[in-house]
Amino acid sequence: MGLKQNLHNLKEKYKGTKMAPLFNGFHTFLYLPNETTHGGTHVKAADDLKRTMNTVIMALVPCLLFGMFNAGYQHHLATGEIERVTGFFSGNFWNLNNLGVGLIKVLPLVIVSYVVGLAIEFVFCIIKGHEIEEGYLVTGMLVPLIVPIDLPLWMLAVAVAFGVVIGKEVFGGTGMNILNPALTIRAFLFFAYPTWMSGDKVWVNGARELAGSADAISGETMLGSLAQNLTPNYSVSEMFFGFIPGSVGETSTFLILLGALFLIFTKIGSWRIMLSSVIGALVMGFVFNMVADAGIIGETSKFYGLMSLDFWKHLLIGGFAFGAVYMATDPVTASQTNKGKWIYGFLIGFISIMIRVFNPAYPEGVMLAILLMNVFAPTIDHYVVQGNVKKRLKRAKVKTA
Repeated sequence: MGLKQNLHNLKEKYKGTKMAPLFNGFHTFLYLPNETTHGGTHVKAADDLKRTMNTVIMALVPCLLFGMFNAGYQHHLATGEIERVTGFFSGNFWNLNNLGVGLIKVLPLVIVSYVVGLAIEFVFCIIKGHEIEEGYLVTGMLVPLIVPIDLPLWMLAVAVAFGVVIGKEVFGGTGMNILNPALTIRAFLFFAYPTWMSGDKVWVNGARELAGSADAISGETMLGSLAQNLTPNYSVSEMFFGFIPGSVGETSTFLILLGALFLIFTKIGSWRIMLSSVIGALVMGFVFNMVADAGIIGETSKFYGLMSLDFWKHLLIGGFAFGAVYMATDPVTASQTNKGKWIYGFLIGFISIMIRVFNPAYPEGVMLAILLMNVFAPTIDHYVVQGNVKKRLKRAKVKTA
């Protein structure tokens, strides 16, 4: 009671000042509001925006922890200290030494993402005099999971500042942005620092002091190898569970699938967008398989490696699964109508694989596909609504005739 009373006194002290939004943000994060609405016009629920964002973070935590272990695993595998694993519960993978390396590399990315992003959010809420917006709680977790593990921290800080200010605040803040903020940050990195975001190589065994050698080793990702018509030596089990190089949170399709089920169960993520994205990717992959099997594209072609890959394997490699579950379903930038969600998701999957195959210089296409469809989502919803209006007008005319 003493702590609550002190907080209440501070709330009264800052009431009406520029610092009030900042204090209220921390206060409501720790405690539920003590005001209760009455009457039938209000929607009564136990959740709010902060709790919704925290639920998404809960779905991301397994991917974050796995990414830390995988960073250490790739490090020790490259140095020959451990043998390859195939089973999800293998002790060679869930080793504290692996976690130690992962913490050293991944935790600074998380800290910089949140510190820079939230600092800018706080500044804007004080200047504009509105309450703190909780949208960056999820964005701050997404960003470290979709960037290369060896990305310099200053680059990440610059990109986060750009994404929050240009990608969200200039549009009015949370709920007003037209592009997914996390992907806006990644797109900035891709165009501003392309040598770090090429998509074909990732950090494997760590910094110089960790590797114990003059230079760190940069290993090929699955997409990088296939884009060069090389056959990666990874089993389906390794691809599914995530024992492969890649960005921090994208490798484990197994954990991403569990996260998808959790988001669907809590009714936060749209199963229509997730399922239609998968269908679109499978259709495009199958079309490319038929083209490769027909001999239209020769085996020496730069497109052959990814084009001839079994169409269903596109779901297991790269960032497609992660993007389809955690970013394509962003309720602010995605389509809002049910039919629009099917169209929106299908085109994301379809275009993702198309970019992946036809752009060997950047073999990961889900980022560009989602950003493109973010722009067209309002148009899709507009035509869906107009189509429904026309159908109802026709039915009305029939009834009055």
